Amino acid sequence: MPTTRAKFRCVSVETFHANDPDGQRNYRFSAEYDTTIPEDQRYAKYTPMGNLSITVTNPNVSFEPGQSYYLDFTPVDAA
Repeated sequence: MPTTRAKFRCVSVETFHANDPDGQRNYRFSAEYDTTIPEDQRYAKYTPMGNLSITVTNPNVSFEPGQSYYLDFTPVDAA
């Protein structure tokens, strides 16, 4: 399988401090699709819907709500 690329928009971020003094952030993303943008039309043809939720503890990593990001899927060789 070749690498598959999708375009996702960060839709929200929640910060939690329960078990980590630096805080954990939960980011939610959804597949990007704007019918007026040719690039979005191409991505939506193959990845029309999708949601992603990730929790990040690395203080150097952050995503901005409203910002779009490319999400690349690359197969991992069996160990």
